[in-house]
Parts: sequence; C-alpha cells; structure tokens
Amino acid sequence: MRSTRLAVLDLARGLAVVAMAIYHFSWDLSWFAYVDWPVAQGTGWRMFAASIAGSFLLLAGVSLDFAHHLGIRWHAFWRRFAVIVAAAAAVSLVTYFTFGDTFVRFGILHSIALSSVIALPFTRLPFVFAGLAAAFVFTLPIWAASSALDGQLWLWTGLGTPDFASVDYVPLVPWAGVTLAGVAISKIFRKINLWQTLSRLTFANRPGRLTRFFGRHSLPVYLLHQPLLFGLVWTATQIGPEMDRSANAFVRNCTVSCQGTTATTEICEAACGCTLEYLKSDGIWDQLLAEPENQSLRNRMSNRYSQCLADPKWPDPLN
Repeated sequence: MRSTRLAVLDLARGLAVVAMAIYHFSWDLSWFAYVDWPVAQGTGWRMFAASIAGSFLLLAGVSLDFAHHLGIRWHAFWRRFAVIVAAAAAVSLVTYFTFGDTFVRFGILHSIALSSVIALPFTRLPFVFAGLAAAFVFTLPIWAASSALDGQLWLWTGLGTPDFASVDYVPLVPWAGVTLAGVAISKIFRKINLWQTLSRLTFANRPGRLTRFFGRHSLPVYLLHQPLLFGLVWTATQIGPEMDRSANAFVRNCTVSCQGTTATTEICEAACGCTLEYLKSDGIWDQLLAEPENQSLRNRMSNRYSQCLADPKWPDPLN
C-alpha cells in the first residue's frame, strides 16, 4: 500500500528538529560555560527559539487538518493526544529533577496537546473560520491580558505574568493561534491544489532521507536528543581540562543584566570582568560561590560592580 505521507511535510518537520537540536546544544554549551553566547537571554537566540516553536505548532496544525479534514478520526486523535500528554508529563518530571524550580511547567509539548484540542473542530470548517480563530487568539494579549491571571494557576493561558522562570514556556496565547493558522494554511493549499504539486517532491538524496527520517520520528527525537546532548557536554566537563566555568558564567550573566541599562556592550563586558577581578583580589569570590545568597557578600559585589561601571579608566583592580 502506498504511503500517504508527504515528503515535504516530513522534511519541514525534520528541519525544525535539526534547528531545535542546534539550539539546545548551544544552550548546553552556554549552561556549562564553554561559550559566552547569551542563549537564554539574547534577542537573536530568543527569536531563533520562537521560530522553532512556531514551526512545530504550525506543522501540528497542518498535520491535524491532513488527518481529519474528511472526518474527525476520534480514536487516532485521542491516541496521539495521550502520547503527547505522556511525553509532556515526562519532560516536566525530568526537568524538575534536573533544573529544580525552573522546570518545564507548560512547554512546547503541553502547548501542542492543548492547541490540537482547540484546533480540531476547525478541520471540518472552511479555512476562513480557522483564520479568524487564529487572528482572535493573536489579539488576545491586547485586550484580554489581566493581572487576575498572574501566577501558577493560569500560567498555561499566557494572559498573565508568570511568577517563575522556566527553561521552556510556550503558553496557549499566542501559540494556539499558530496551530490554527496551520489548519487554515493547509486548507488554502488544498483549495489551490498546492499540496498535489508539492506531493511530487521526494527529497530522495541522502540528506533529504535523513532529514525526513527525523521528521517522521520527531517526538522520540525530541525526547531523546536533549538528554543525549546534555549528557555529552556534562561528560566533557568531567573528563576534559579544568576550566573556570563559574567565572565565565558570572561575566556572561553579569553582562546580560548590564545590557538592560544604558551602558554599551563593551562597557558592560569590561565592567563585569573588572568586578570579577576585584572579587578575586578581595578574597570573596570563593565565598560567593559557596554562599551565593549571602547578602553581605552580594552587597560588596554590588559596590565593586558600581565602582567598575563608573570608572572610565578601567584600572587593573589588582594594583
């Protein structure tokens, strides 16, 4: 029996998986201070992460329409939904034990699962309804955001301000709108026979086959790639040469925080490096590592930082 899968969709999903792996590997290198890339805070990196999440949610909408536009296949839908929910719960559990309070409370898999429930009825309606629903979700932050939705209970909505930091947060607003847009786009493509044209593309060369393989198995790849990459980088820290990763991380995080002020990137980097040298020469750097919440030590660090930021000559703190 000939497969009804479209190679172009598997390829698109595979490219999203590859991009995700690149982002997560970069995050791992940054977490262990091998690089000074602002993966967690940098605007470009955040846009990259958002584009990857958007790709998965858009393709989820397209796939939903492909599966159910002739009639909702309830058994297949709930089976897929259960698998995604179980995977999302596993991600939350693993990240809780790995990252503590910054664990994934409502990440990309949680969002795909709930967005699919919302978008499912629109697979049986003309594309205009899915398009209007997507526009409605996209505009919700303008008129529906409220402080009453702050905190943990309503964090999944995206309409309040969360009281936590998380390594992955993809709330329904605006992301469910992307899934609805995927449903609408799929219907438009079908209406103009574009899917029929794209079905002729096979991407049968070696890179194409490998990328399509990742796309066909995107969920297990998603679940396995980050533990594998994180484990590889962690192993490298154990067997590789000794590095002052704490110092590298301090300068990187300090620079990111400083860039929220009026100081330039160059001044921020110099001020943070200067602060680090002062902390070491003052003999409190090791104490800070051992007692990061010690307010007296933090006050001394802040004083040194202010001194470095205000001094235009950037003197050698060891002299």
